Order: sequence, then C-alpha cells, then structure tokens
Amino acid sequence: MAPVTEEGWQMRRGSLLAGVCTILILTILAAAPRVQAQSGGNQTQSPPSAGQSQDIPDAPSTVQPPEPKLPNQRPDNTTSAPPAYPGESGAHPDQQSAPPQMPPVETLPAGSRPRNQVNPKEDLYTITVAAHVVQIPVMVKDSDGRPVDGLLPKDFTVLENGKKQTLTYFSSDPFELSVAIVLDTNIADVVLQQVNQTYSSLVGAFSPYDEVALYTYSSTVTQVTDFSGRATKLTAALNQLKTVRGRNNGPPVLGGPLGPQGPSINGMPVGGPPVAPVMTPPRESHVLNDAILRAAIDLSKRDRTRRKVIFVISDGQELGSRSSYRDVLRVLQTHDIQVKAVVVDTGALPGYKQVEKLHHIPKQGFNEILPRYVNATGGGQVFTELTRNSMEEAYGQITSEARNQYTLAYSPKATTGPTSYRSIEVLVDKKGLNIYAKPGYYPVPTAR
Repeated sequence: MAPVTEEGWQMRRGSLLAGVCTILILTILAAAPRVQAQSGGNQTQSPPSAGQSQDIPDAPSTVQPPEPKLPNQRPDNTTSAPPAYPGESGAHPDQQSAPPQMPPVETLPAGSRPRNQVNPKEDLYTITVAAHVVQIPVMVKDSDGRPVDGLLPKDFTVLENGKKQTLTYFSSDPFELSVAIVLDTNIADVVLQQVNQTYSSLVGAFSPYDEVALYTYSSTVTQVTDFSGRATKLTAALNQLKTVRGRNNGPPVLGGPLGPQGPSINGMPVGGPPVAPVMTPPRESHVLNDAILRAAIDLSKRDRTRRKVIFVISDGQELGSRSSYRDVLRVLQTHDIQVKAVVVDTGALPGYKQVEKLHHIPKQGFNEILPRYVNATGGGQVFTELTRNSMEEAYGQITSEARNQYTLAYSPKATTGPTSYRSIEVLVDKKGLNIYAKPGYYPVPTAR
C-alpha cells in the first residue's frame, strides 16, 4: 500500500467536512416541521392566507399521547369496582345511548296522599281502639275489708239497664294513675297544720309512673301545679302550702253555758228573762263542687290509658259553688273519673252528721255531698280520719286501691240520639263479698 501524501490527506479531510455539513443541513431541514407542529399546539393559529390550502394536514407529531385511563382507574393508579348506573349493570353513563325514563309525576290536592302510599309510622306500631267501650274499675273486698284477689272473668257478671253484657276485656294488672289532689284550705287552722305534717306520706303514696296535679280551694279554686310525675315538684308545692293558715273559728256552738242565749242556771238564763238566740255566723264559701269540676275537666284531657282519680282532703262542706252536684257528677261519669276522699275536721267527728241534721244551720253548707261523689263514681269508702297516723294510712290505702282494681270492659250498643243515663250492676259469683263499682254512666254520642 502506497503511503498517503500531504495533499491526499487534505483532499480526504475536505470531503469528510463536506459530508458532515450535508448531514447537518438535512437533519435541520427534517426537524423543522416537527418543531412547528409541537409549537402549534400551544399557540393560537392565525387564519390561513388566501393562497394557502386548508385541506393539507399538519405533519404528524413524534410525541406519543398519554395512555388513556380506564373507567375504573383512579388518578393514583388504583382500581375499584365500577359504580352501578341506571340501565345495564356496570355500564358507564357515557356508554348509554339515552337517559332512563322517569316515572310520571302526579299532583295531589294539599293534605292528601296517594292511595298506594304507605304511611311510614304504620310500620312502627298499630293500636286498635274500639269505638264504644265501657270500662269499669271494680274493687272486691271481703267482710273484713280486705281486698280479694284471684278472681277470673267467669266470676263477674255485668248488667247494663238490666241486660247482661259480654266482657271484651278483663285485667287484674295495676294501672298507672292520673291523680288530681284537691285540698281544702278553709278548714280549722289546727286541723290544717295537722294535715301539713302528713305531706311526706302523701307524696310517698304515689309511684314514679303516676302523674299528680295539686289544687286548693276555699272561696275560689286554684291550680297549684300541673300534672307531673316528678315527686320533687309536688313536694316543693306542698311545702309552700305549709305557710297557708286555716280559719280560726271552730264549729258553731249550739248549746251549753256558752251558747247563744248566754249563761244559764238550771236551764234559766242569768240576769233576766230568756232572749231569743240570734246567730250571725261569718259568711264563708266552700266551693267543693267547683273544685271537683275544675279537676275533672283537666283530668278528662289526660291519657285514656291511665286511671283517673280525684283525691279530696276536706271537711266535706259545700257552700257557694256555681256548679251543681248533678252537673259535676255527669262530667265525672262521662269521663270515667273516680272520687276518693279523706274527710277531716268536723266532718270526721263521730255523730256530727246526726247533730247537724237535728240542728241544721242555714247557709252553713252541706256535708253529705262528698260521700255521694265517692259512691256515685265507684270510689269505695270514705275515710274519716282525725289523727296524723290514720291520715297517712288512708293515703296509702286509697292509692293502692285505685291502682290495683279489677278492670272490666264491654262494648254497648252505639247511640246517636240523646245521651240518657245507663245503669250498671256488677255481680260476683261468690258470697259474702262487697263490690265497689260505678252504678252507671252517660254514653258519649257517636259522630254521624
């Protein structure tokens, strides 16, 4: 191989440089369209000139577009189950050809609902109430006054207006009570202070499930507390009543050395001929009828599932009420309200009723109305108590009897006309027992 001369190396180097320049020029010419295509995506293209053709596409880009995301792929490259959409299960909304058809909208008048719509409250509970039901609380005692337990429905017979009725309900379970305590504050102050000492026992006679309201009366009626099951509320109200004073005058003096005719010796007045006695007792009011009516109206609004009782602590005197005994009794018998009573002061004195009948004083009231209320509502016996211990025992016995009675019920014939009185008689198929139940009721007329 012949050696290369200096002139030969110069010619080869010139040819090599010409080849490199040619390659660089060709590379720049080939990369220019790609640069223009990439810069065109980020800049706003100007409208083509009149001489430029619009149907020539741009040169394809060498940059690959990002890989499309799948419908179930999240931005963090995690996958989850595709959501369910209306129509085909698992289909994406973009893949649906048309939206689902909506049901027709029906417009109803205000206050109504569709016939096929179900009330959601009906799924919680259903209470069936008979339209005409007579409920009779019954106390049964033996000859010694002790309650008789263990009787069955077959042991009872109920007559309405002399016709036997078919029992639709029977229970010997205890009932929750709604009680209105009616306290007479117009009794002698010494007796009222004695009653004040029994308030703790009065509160303790009720269970936590009972609700109690407190009323007082003398010449007017006052509601001290509304119905509540909180013993602390009743206790606070009774403690405030301890500051109330009763009347200071005792029962009228009808005879003896201090009678209205003055002192006497051997039946003859001292100091002159006999003088006709003149009595001017103070004008007082004992609105017992109004107090019972006020309590009865409030009790009539309480829950029907409770046994309703008016608990009266009074001397039993009635004077000056606007309401009559007959009108008040009708309200009591219409709403199944029992009256129970503890008679104190002069009403509890042995033989005082007989003395009052022999020496009745005009405008001094009548003391036989309270026992009539008790008997006419099935309240049992009237407790006439003079001592603190006997009063406290009476409180517990009254509430126990009210709560633990036999409860009978039947459905009488409905009435749409005048609500005449209907008599009730309860019989027990056992001898030697005393039965305490309401003797009748006034039916409530049904709506036409």
